[in-house]
Amino acid sequence: MDASWNPVRDGGGSCLRESEWAPQAALVRDIFGNPFRPAPADPEWLTPIVVSLADGIYDERAFDRMPILADALQDAGCTNDDILSHCRDTSLTHVRGCWVIDLLTGRE
Repeated sequence: MDASWNPVRDGGGSCLRESEWAPQAALVRDIFGNPFRPAPADPEWLTPIVVSLADGIYDERAFDRMPILADALQDAGCTNDDILSHCRDTSLTHVRGCWVIDLLTGRE
């Protein structure tokens, strides 16, 4: 194969186009988080409010409530920046299978 061949630039088959990379990568990060720095859930964070919010977000696909979940987690003693920043980042696209929601609800 020619080393100068670029499947994105040259339209090679089923490869993702450059414009699709970012949204696809964002979904993968939402589902899997950072595999090199996994965030454990402290059982003390799993207050009835946190668990209820996480379950409601999952069941109703109400991912606009993620910042509220971050506040509840912080009130419960969570200081994990990966978890809190993931919940507060309104630019992210969240889906069922979000690693934070799964972590808090035991779906992982």
